[in-house]
Amino acid sequence: MVQKKQVLGGPIEIGGRVLTLSRAIRAGDFVFLTGQIPMRDGTPMTDGSIEDQTRAVLDDITETLALADCTRDDVVKAMVWLRERSDFPGFNEIYGQYFPAEPPTRSAVVSDLLVDARVEVEVMAYRPLEGEA
Repeated sequence: MVQKKQVLGGPIEIGGRVLTLSRAIRAGDFVFLTGQIPMRDGTPMTDGSIEDQTRAVLDDITETLALADCTRDDVVKAMVWLRERSDFPGFNEIYGQYFPAEPPTRSAVVSDLLVDARVEVEVMAYRPLEGEA
């Protein structure tokens, strides 16, 4: 049986504007999440420490993974964008708390983000569909 991609979660809306992207997509045994920025009450979190913003991002990622019956243990790849190189140690400390054992592969770059946040994280998870494991 051919599996089509499955869109997970509702549309992402920021400031009353619906973004033209999906929160997450399941494609077979893989789940791809869009890049997550720290959010508070539906708006981008532009204040707070890198630690606060990292927790917010990883908590949102955890919730989005659950839509696909995945956990952080299913994450196989993470891509990280930091606004400041000096934020890496604080980011890495919190990230390690969320992925304490067998962490996923990861790339991290310093980049100007499109939103005035300190961090953005995108992940890909692998979880076989039931009956196909």
